[in-house]
Amino acid sequence: MQARVLTIEEGKDLSQRTQPRVFPMRVLKVLGFLATLGICFFIASMYMTQYYGIPNVVSQARSSFQVCWEEPRDLQWWIKPPSKLLHNMTDEELFWRASMEPQVEKYPFKRVRKVAFMFLTIGPLPLSPLWEKYFKGHERRYSIYIHSLPNYKADFPESSVFYRRQIPSQVSEWGKMSMCDAERRLLANALLDISNEWFVLLSEACIPLYPFSITYRYLMRSRFSYVGAFDDPSPHGRGRYDPNMAPEVDISLWRKASQWFEVNRELAVIIIKDTKFYPKFKEFCKPDCYVDEHYFPTMLTIETPHKIANRTITWVDWSRGGAHPATFGKADITESFLKTIIEGQTCLFNGQKSNLCYMFARKFAPSALEPLLQLAPDLLGYG
Repeated sequence: MQARVLTIEEGKDLSQRTQPRVFPMRVLKVLGFLATLGICFFIASMYMTQYYGIPNVVSQARSSFQVCWEEPRDLQWWIKPPSKLLHNMTDEELFWRASMEPQVEKYPFKRVRKVAFMFLTIGPLPLSPLWEKYFKGHERRYSIYIHSLPNYKADFPESSVFYRRQIPSQVSEWGKMSMCDAERRLLANALLDISNEWFVLLSEACIPLYPFSITYRYLMRSRFSYVGAFDDPSPHGRGRYDPNMAPEVDISLWRKASQWFEVNRELAVIIIKDTKFYPKFKEFCKPDCYVDEHYFPTMLTIETPHKIANRTITWVDWSRGGAHPATFGKADITESFLKTIIEGQTCLFNGQKSNLCYMFARKFAPSALEPLLQLAPDLLGYG
């Protein structure tokens, strides 16, 4: 039999068919190198985790992924208060979020109503030991919010009721709109907790006059919010009115009061969602018009006159005259002095005469703390 001779074309085809057999070997070498590199990386990662405490990159990325994509699962997720008070929301965003209120009156869960205690301060709370005794044993029925200067760093211990209770704050100045901004900021942050039903504005110079249980019962039974609002015909009242505030604000409804208030949730929402009166007061009520004395009393007199008691339950002493009330120090704190505040008062509570008129008092200097702690158990009922 004759041997078959290949043509040039057949030789080309054969070489093209047999040539690719060399290529997989290169691929295998590359894959082998990558596999070896991966094994080395894995061993190094395990070694560093075991001996140096460096977290595993893969597991760390996986845990972060799970947190980022956590979804609401039940009603409890929606109603739980923020785990941290610090956030990055602007005031505009905060007020918008806080104004969201349930429209169905009946709650589909057991709601334990709380009182939000909002401290508007410059920095420290020198009377905090007294407040600690006041709050003790009532953990589920109150919440605390502190608005201080932005650069102030509180140093409360973890065991304190004031630990990490500061909210994002801005500089506030007495008599200016920034003071009202701070008060609205406190209200808005407190409104984020749906369990807060009453909102009490306090300063670092305030003290509680009765045990927590009495204050709690007093507020929860009240049909009115406690905001002072009186018509002062003097230069320090109507004399501060600017005609440019009309037609939103007429002089006949111009009101004045102390800035310290106690309001329920309904009025707290009205205060923080206001965009009608805010621009007028910001532009036309500037010193010698002290906006913190006029903005809320006037707005609520116009919007909800039948829902305010036209008085506050924070006692102050203006008998010494001047732009600020009297401040009481260590020498002033006696049994007879505290009794004059607690006893002999007459007011209206839900339209009926009452001798229980003030739940808080101010202004007390830091030096008043020691005698207050001594007298509080017998005279004030706590401590």
